[in-house]
Amino acid sequence: MPEQLLTSLTPIPFEARIPAAEAESRVPNAPAQLGFDELFGKALLPMWIFDTETLKFLAVNEAAIERYGWAREEFLEMTVDQVHPSSSLPAFLEYRRRVEFGTVAGLSTECDWQHLTKKGAVVAVETAWQTINFNGRSAIHITIIDRTEQRQAEEESRELTHVLDLATDAIIVCNLEREVLFWNQGAAKLYGWSAEEAAGKKVHELFKVEMETVLKCMSGLLEKGDWSAEMHHVRKDGSKAVVNTRWTLARDEVTKQPKAVLLISTDISEAKKFESQFLRAQRLESLGTLASGIAHDLNNILSPILMASGILRQSLGSDDQKMLQIIESSAERGAGIVKQVLTFARGAQGERVLLQPKHLISEMAKVMVQTFPKNIDIQTNFAVEPWLLVGDATQLHQVLLNLCVNARDAMGPKGGILRVACENIEVDEHLARMNPGSQLGPHVCFSVTDTGEGMTPEVMEKIFDPFFTTKEEGKGTGLGLATVIGIVKGHKGFITLQSQVGVGTTFKIFLPANREAKTEVKKSEDAALLRGNGELVLVVDDEAPIREAIVATLEANNYHCYTAEDGTDALALYFERRAAISVVVTDLHMGMMDGISLVRSLRKLDPNVKVIVSSGHIQKENLTILNSLGVKTFLEKPYTAEKLLRSVKAMLAPSDEPVKVG
Repeated sequence: MPEQLLTSLTPIPFEARIPAAEAESRVPNAPAQLGFDELFGKALLPMWIFDTETLKFLAVNEAAIERYGWAREEFLEMTVDQVHPSSSLPAFLEYRRRVEFGTVAGLSTECDWQHLTKKGAVVAVETAWQTINFNGRSAIHITIIDRTEQRQAEEESRELTHVLDLATDAIIVCNLEREVLFWNQGAAKLYGWSAEEAAGKKVHELFKVEMETVLKCMSGLLEKGDWSAEMHHVRKDGSKAVVNTRWTLARDEVTKQPKAVLLISTDISEAKKFESQFLRAQRLESLGTLASGIAHDLNNILSPILMASGILRQSLGSDDQKMLQIIESSAERGAGIVKQVLTFARGAQGERVLLQPKHLISEMAKVMVQTFPKNIDIQTNFAVEPWLLVGDATQLHQVLLNLCVNARDAMGPKGGILRVACENIEVDEHLARMNPGSQLGPHVCFSVTDTGEGMTPEVMEKIFDPFFTTKEEGKGTGLGLATVIGIVKGHKGFITLQSQVGVGTTFKIFLPANREAKTEVKKSEDAALLRGNGELVLVVDDEAPIREAIVATLEANNYHCYTAEDGTDALALYFERRAAISVVVTDLHMGMMDGISLVRSLRKLDPNVKVIVSSGHIQKENLTILNSLGVKTFLEKPYTAEKLLRSVKAMLAPSDEPVKVG
């Protein structure tokens, strides 16, 4: 019962009532004393008196008549239970009993009653009860405060609070001292503080925002009435959240003076991560475009080296042959690196071929030795000769590289041991049940082990989630291991993880293997079989060193050559000498007229023209166009003299095979 209700009631025993005869003999309007009847009748609050046993109304005042709608005569014919809804009647009767028998001492109050008016409206009330004698009868005097509007306002407030709690945004109300007055469920979810914990605390202390920023915010708020910004807030657990926060100044409706501040903060952390990834993807796309141009130029540089070494091999002695082998190996390795960078940067999926796992690890070890800190001891181990597997070499390189880089970072500046191993594993039913989606049968198991700081069980549960990272902001995207598991599943394999804090971590990659497959050893064809019979070849390339290397290779093997610097010259030359020209070898990317336009024009002149197209980089759409134009052979720069001769020889013996990339 509110304090003001208790203090407003002054119990007047019925015995103090002034007899009517005595009251009439007094001077009218005498201020000395007022009788009970006058106090009761003129009270502003509704009052009534009812018989304790029969519950019959014995008296009602004017305020009760006005509020409830029954006339005095109607009231006096009613019992008090008629103004109570049936649902609250048992509680009312029980409370009446307690008041009657004195278990509720003195002035008794009850706040949660409902009454009915004559029209059936429900009135929420607070009541004060007092036992009295009324004309020799045991009665109860009740004073009533109508709380209907207050209860409705409270219900509306609860409904509003419920609606605000449904909002996903953090909605906060604070006073001008920035102390929290209201804190919805959205704020609790975003920041981790419950409404009870946040109440009364200063918002900038909860968010861990610098005072300079707060003063700037309040200055703009008082000047313009609102302020918004993108900010970095700190949650209860210490993690950071990027929020778009909007502060609005609330003013008093009458005085228009500032009285509170409304804060609405939207968590944009995930959106910022996606934005960062989008920008990263754009940079990667730009890198891919740049890599295409670089690949074209580098491959044009490497092509003459490879072809020239093939020519020189025929004329040099055995000692020089070793040096030529080094030149060829280096050029081929450079071409492979260019191809791998290009494929990775453009996100292209390489060809699934038969791979030797040992070679993958050996190549990765070479990269790590050259790039990792010297205090990391890199070890490789092959228990037995690994089985072969079918996979995308570029993607599997990416898997191993991601795991090794993570291992390097886990060991930190102190260094440690990084061990990359490979073994043959037969996946049985027990292991398959432990790893849903895995296949039974032979697998190659790659393992990457480090002696780093290890991971807690909580981190291990989230380690493969996209965007989850334990690295500092700006040093990790959280996509490395998500990419790893995607590639592994794409190869129908599975991955396991073992880690212990302070000891280290081991990742194991299981990929289906073929225990029967053997690595094919390519044998060089007999040089005599690749020699020509005096056929005429038209060589088209805008790079003079490449033209000269091709011509030298072909002429050294009993072919004759015409050359052209671009497509227009080649088309004119072919128009004049088409009867004599047996094969056209053309570059794809040239000025004036590119390779595709040249092939299309040559087909119009001669539908049976035989064309070999070469390039340092060719896109799938161009390959599709070339196929539609009947081009069946494609030489990827840089290529060796042997590949060139084999392609020309094959072109002179036509087949119906699809486009080949040499």
